[in-house]
Amino acid sequence: MERVRVSFAGLEVDFVDRDRALSQVVELAEKGTFPVYVVYGPEGCGKTAFLRQTKAVLERDFGYSVVYANPLADKLEDVLQYTLTIKDVVRDVLGAFPEPYSRIVDVAISIASRVLKSFSRPRLAVLMDDIFQAIGVDKAEIYVKTLLNLIEWPPASYEKIVVLVFSSEGVTRFKVGRHSWATLRIMWNMNREGFKQLYDALPGGKPPFDDVWRLSGGNPRVLERLYRSGWSVDAAIEEIIRERRIKALAKMWGGDLGEVVEDPDYLWDNYPSTKNLIEDLIETNLIIEIWDRDPYSWIDDPPPERDLELGLGRFYAWQTPLHREAVRRALKEVG
Repeated sequence: MERVRVSFAGLEVDFVDRDRALSQVVELAEKGTFPVYVVYGPEGCGKTAFLRQTKAVLERDFGYSVVYANPLADKLEDVLQYTLTIKDVVRDVLGAFPEPYSRIVDVAISIASRVLKSFSRPRLAVLMDDIFQAIGVDKAEIYVKTLLNLIEWPPASYEKIVVLVFSSEGVTRFKVGRHSWATLRIMWNMNREGFKQLYDALPGGKPPFDDVWRLSGGNPRVLERLYRSGWSVDAAIEEIIRERRIKALAKMWGGDLGEVVEDPDYLWDNYPSTKNLIEDLIETNLIIEIWDRDPYSWIDDPPPERDLELGLGRFYAWQTPLHREAVRRALKEVG
C-alpha cells in the first residue's frame, strides 16, 4: 500500500503507522459502511493524516470517487478535496453556492448526491474531518442523519458507499449515539514505534525520545507543538493554559480537578457528583471517555487499560499528558 506524503511541523513526511486502521479501511472499502461511521479521538492524534491516507487507498486501490471536507483546514485548498474524475460535478456544485467555502459541509453532501445521480452505480466515499465544530454541535445529529440518508435513501443506485465522520470533540457522542444513525468508534494517539518515526524525522537537536513520549503520549500535534516552541515545555504548557482557559476551570473545580490529575478514573469512581466536571473537561477537549477496550470499537489499536504516567485510566483519559500537566500547573497558580 503506497503511503501518502503529509505535512508535519513544516516538513513533508510519509504517512506512518496505523497498520491495523488501514486494514480496517480495506474491509470498509470491500463492503461499504452502514450506518455512518463516526470516529472520536484526541485533538492532534493524527485523524487528518489518516483520512488523507484513507482517501488515497479508496481512490487508488478500490476505484472510489471521494469527497473529503475539512472545514478547519489551515489552507483553502485543503478544505475540499476530491477525486479528479468528479471535477465537473464539483465545479457545478461550487458554482451553485454563493459562498461555498463557508458552507463546505453542505457543499460536500451536495457533491456526493450529484455524483450518485451523474455516474452509473459509482463507488462513493464521503470523508468528513472535524465538521461538528464547524456546523455547531447542536446540528451534529441532523447532519449525521443527512449522511445516513445518502446510504439508505440515495437519489440513484450505487455499488458501494463509505461515509466516515471524524471528530476531536466528545460532546456530540451522546447526541449521536442515542440514535441508530451511526456506528461509534474511537481512535487513540499513535503507538510508540510509529511515533518514534515522526520524532526521528524532525531535524536538529532534541530532547531524549522517552521524555518526549512521556509528555505527548504519542500525540503528533503535541510533538509538533514542542518542536515549534524550541522544545520549551513551559511555553507549550502556557499556550494550552491560555487556549483552554484552564485557570478558570482550576478555580472552579479545585480539589476535584486535582484528583483527576492524579487519576482520571476519579471521575468514574465518584459519579454522579463529578457529572458537571466531566462535562466541562469533555467540552474543553481535555479528557475523553473510553467506553471499552474491545478492538471492535476502535479504529486502529486501543491504548493500554491503565497507564497513569500517560494519564490513561480505564474509563477516562487525558487527551495527552501535556494537557494534564497544563491543568496541574494551573491548579498550583490559582492556589
